[in-house]
Amino acid sequence: MMEFLYFPEDKSEYIPAVIVLIIFMIGAVLALYFFIKVSRKEAKRTEEQYRQQLKTKNDNE
Repeated sequence: MMEFLYFPEDKSEYIPAVIVLIIFMIGAVLALYFFIKVSRKEAKRTEEQYRQQLKTKNDNE
């Protein structure tokens, strides 16, 4: 009835799956790190632009 489930008797068949899982997990962590780094850089740039606009607005008044 559950023919789609396959649990091998030889547990060494799990090794390639574990290696692929580790590779993808490392890739996910690196992608997350990259997104956080870019996001912080953009937030800093936006903050600087906001302060510059606020300063020029106050100077014009």
